[in-house]
Amino acid sequence: MVSLSADLDLNSWLSLIGGLLAFIIPIILLVPPVSLRASDALLQTHSPAGIPRSRSNLVDEPAGTSKVAAVKGLLVYPIKSCPGTELTQSRVLPHGLEFDRVFTFAQLKSQFPMPVDATEGDHGTHSWEFITQRQFARLALLKVDLWLPDEAKLKRQGLRRTQEAFITIRFPWRELGWRGVLETLAAKLRNGLRAEAEYEIMLPLDFPSEKEIADKGYTFEAVTIWKEPVLALNMEKELPEALRLFTGVSNKLGLFRIDPGHLRKVSGNAPTQEEAGYQPVARFQDAYPLNLVNLASVRDFDALVPKDENLKKVDLHRFRPNIVTYSEETWRKIRFTRGASSLHREFVASVCCRTTRCKLPNVDPVTGFRHAVEPDKSLRTHRTVDEGAPLKGCMGMQMVPLFDDIFATSTPGTVTSSDLYGWVGAGMEIVVDEAGNHMIIK
Repeated sequence: MVSLSADLDLNSWLSLIGGLLAFIIPIILLVPPVSLRASDALLQTHSPAGIPRSRSNLVDEPAGTSKVAAVKGLLVYPIKSCPGTELTQSRVLPHGLEFDRVFTFAQLKSQFPMPVDATEGDHGTHSWEFITQRQFARLALLKVDLWLPDEAKLKRQGLRRTQEAFITIRFPWRELGWRGVLETLAAKLRNGLRAEAEYEIMLPLDFPSEKEIADKGYTFEAVTIWKEPVLALNMEKELPEALRLFTGVSNKLGLFRIDPGHLRKVSGNAPTQEEAGYQPVARFQDAYPLNLVNLASVRDFDALVPKDENLKKVDLHRFRPNIVTYSEETWRKIRFTRGASSLHREFVASVCCRTTRCKLPNVDPVTGFRHAVEPDKSLRTHRTVDEGAPLKGCMGMQMVPLFDDIFATSTPGTVTSSDLYGWVGAGMEIVVDEAGNHMIIK
């Protein structure tokens, strides 16, 4: 009797547990017990912009398949030296493609060690300097997504149209102890067994109002881009300590947003204000507002680079272009015409000079691994082609947008910066209006 009773109790418990699991598991699968992220809320009104890698326009073509100079694809990098987003088309503004290089990370530099919790009063002779993958290769591992308003979603919810865009920054991160275990479990419930815990930051792309700046505690400070100090908005308050640790920055980490009222003037090989009709400007690009890279040149260069287990291929993403084309680099002035795109308006650009390259292309944009030698060595060996930049490897062309059609159809003196825009898109064909040699002017 005792044995029979025990068996009944065991069977009862097993039935109870089985029933509970049968009830709970479907609920967990349908509604995972995970906290909402900023991107979950964004999905209600916005959609991620960009082309998935599986449908990218930037796949190398076999040699000789393209006879016409054309736009293969577009790339924008909302944060300087972080992963970009491939687009099919983009507005072109005086300072470049619409969402390009709006932000830059920076570190607080000093002759002496600077505590990461330094306050504004501690700065003294310290200064903010931008950072890139050349110094901190793990910037390549950040996941930066561009979010644009989705009219269909807004209409379904009865909301008014908006132009407000956002970016989200994600990176692998888990807390120590049981919190980290729960974060990992939540990530796997959300995105599958291979998923890992991530930290997510959301930033608006619109420049904040005076009230928002005051409420958030943002400050206007100078940040140095190469040797040029730029007054910009420091939004370091938005950065968690985890991001500094993940990227490997030992100094205080800042995030700067370009101030539309303090864009950087472009000179050197750029057309003058009299020639362009306006003062050429840039955001946080290295020197010029637009960068063009020829897919054929990258493919030909890749064939010359010695490969090893850490370097299987040199692709165009290492050179971080905005516009990817399929033709050569003797252009001086080019016109983008409709071609196979859906755009009707032409866009004209001044091709200013070649792009000299630092060691940033040594960083694999997928893995964040920095190769000790290549492709920098091969760039200097095979692509030292500009008399104005001896011993510098070159790849790609720097450009400034021109708005001749707008100036030609407007009353002199009435054109404002908001009037200056055009469009560029994949499939547009390129007409060379002027060609000739280039030499970089420093």
